[in-house]
Amino acid sequence: MMGRPHKVPLRALTQEERTQLETLAKARNAPVSAVARAKQLLAVAEGLDFTHAAQAGGRTCRQSVARLVARFNRDAMRAVWGKPGGHPPVVYGPAQQERILQEFARSPDREQDQTAVWSLTTLQHALRQAPDGLPHVSTYVIFQTLHRAGYTWQQERTWCDTGTVQRKRKEGVVTVTDPLAPQKRGTSSRRTH
Repeated sequence: MMGRPHKVPLRALTQEERTQLETLAKARNAPVSAVARAKQLLAVAEGLDFTHAAQAGGRTCRQSVARLVARFNRDAMRAVWGKPGGHPPVVYGPAQQERILQEFARSPDREQDQTAVWSLTTLQHALRQAPDGLPHVSTYVIFQTLHRAGYTWQQERTWCDTGTVQRKRKEGVVTVTDPLAPQKRGTSSRRTH
C-alpha cells in the first residue's frame, strides 16, 4: 500500500539492523515502545506508508513514524530503544545538593522544626521554609541526595550514616565504623529496612 511519498524515506537497512529489528519485533520481554518502533520500521522497510506502518506497530499517528524514520536514519538502533531514563533534567545541581546535606547535618530544633529527628518530610519542610532554602524541593530529591552521600533509611533509627553504628560496651557507648561499607553498598538504589 503506497500513500503519499515520504519526505524523509527510510534508508536501506543493513542485514544486522534488519535482524535486530525482526528479533525485537517478536520479543516478549522487551519494552513495548521499542517493540512497536521495530514493527513500524520493518513495515516502512517493506514498503508500507507511514499510516499503515503506525498501525502495524499498534499506533495511529503517521507523524510519529515519520519522526522515527528520521531518527533511525540519523541514530540507527538507538532511535528504536529511545533515550535512557525518560526522567526530567536534573534541576538540583551540586550547590543545591550541598544545601540539602548541610540542612541534614544540622540537628533539628524541637521548637522550630517540630521534630527531634529528621524524616524526609520534616527535612523537606525545613528546606522549604529556610530563607536560603529550596522552596520546591521534593522528598524524592532529598532521598536521592542523602542516598548518594552514603545514608540509608533505618525505620527505627531515622537517617543514619551507612556503616556506622552505636554499640553498648562495658566502657560505655562506642561508635563502630565498617571500613568496607561503601564497597558493600555498591550502587544499589534499594531502601534498607
